[in-house]
Amino acid sequence: MVNLNALSPEEAEKELLACCASRAFTREVAAGRPYAGPAELGAAAEAAVRALAWPDVEEALAAHPRIGERAAGAGRESEWSRQEQSGVEDHVRAELAEGNRVYEERFGHVYLICATGLSGEEMLARLKGRLDNDEATERAVVRDELAKITRLRLARI
Repeated sequence: MVNLNALSPEEAEKELLACCASRAFTREVAAGRPYAGPAELGAAAEAAVRALAWPDVEEALAAHPRIGERAAGAGRESEWSRQEQSGVEDHVRAELAEGNRVYEERFGHVYLICATGLSGEEMLARLKGRLDNDEATERAVVRDELAKITRLRLARI
């Protein structure tokens, strides 16, 4: 377990970047140290995600692989993504690929969902349901999902 409070600002930001790939997020959360414990850190991280300007959310989204695709690379974030998407069955991957294409055409960014504990079918069903959202509704859902993912990843460091 990393003690974020003991790290330099640069080291803390590097650790936090693996949890949410927005530089605005990492600066905000690193600047809020010291944290009394995991609950306080988690609350600060959630508040920081929810306060991000949309371009900062898009920066974080750019680091996430498409649902159903295996994350490339040997880094910690890639490994976490592979673990989080372990519920995607091979027979669902083609449908997810098509759903991702439609979603990206509609909203202009990857479909983001906190995949931990979900099957491929569940992720696909939620993707299809979210295609009916208007842009403002979908952006709120994306922030919710990004906050969930960030909290889970913070617990890992």
